[in-house]
Amino acid sequence: MRLARVFPRRTTATPDDAHAFIGSPPRCIQHVDTVDISCTFTADKDLAMQIAEEWDAKCKSVSVGGPAFGDRGGDFVPGKYLKRGYVITSRGCPNRCWFCDVPIREGREMRELPITDGWNLLDSNLLACSRPHIDGVFAMLKRQTERVQFTGGLEAARLEDWHVSKLWDLRPEQMYFAYDTPDDLDPLVEAGRKLRRADFTRRHLRCYVLIGHPKDTLDGAQARLLEAWDAGFMPMAMLWLPKTGAARDGEWKKLQRRWARPAITRKVAKELVTAGWGADKESDS
Repeated sequence: MRLARVFPRRTTATPDDAHAFIGSPPRCIQHVDTVDISCTFTADKDLAMQIAEEWDAKCKSVSVGGPAFGDRGGDFVPGKYLKRGYVITSRGCPNRCWFCDVPIREGREMRELPITDGWNLLDSNLLACSRPHIDGVFAMLKRQTERVQFTGGLEAARLEDWHVSKLWDLRPEQMYFAYDTPDDLDPLVEAGRKLRRADFTRRHLRCYVLIGHPKDTLDGAQARLLEAWDAGFMPMAMLWLPKTGAARDGEWKKLQRRWARPAITRKVAKELVTAGWGADKESDS
């Protein structure tokens, strides 16, 4: 069976092989029997359905799925729906974050998958897995020739000293944590202390910070971003979008842009600290 994988738009994680396509079918499409349209973001669902109609006119079998459509996900196949190097070794999350569909879509019980090779780990909550699985994942990452990244995120509240030791041995290029709700702050601060004691700096430590959710304010969001900075992390603002796909106003987008690129974020954070918003508690390295 000759399969084409189609994506509504390209991201850094989109496969780039000859059988991966973006959007509408090319004028001349040959040697394709089946088309899988994979949609990650709910805002792209209408576009995915429109693309499906266009591909349906040219191919025998067209299906639409992906996280945006509630797919639970099975074993991870390297290179199929994510670019080579990106890897998922577990699915699910035991937490009940109000803004996150992972526990609903993938389940609250962790599903530990067969470990395949890759260097950019996208697991939703690796640290909720069993120690044997985590040991296996780190052993896999250790043999990679590319610098390792944890862009899926690590949960600060689950970070233990033995995790830090393994991270120190691995020396990843970057690892992301999250500050989504008020009760995330204390664990984030403690995780920052542990990781800085192991000589990690903001070059390695990143933090997704959820902003723009209902009842949030621009000042409140900026204060949380600076709290992540003070904890030793490079903040990355993640702008909450309603499932309706409604556009956000310009001020929220402007704030998000100021806290999404490290060079700009560093300048903004230093200016705010100087203006009395917080205290820069460690070096800016």
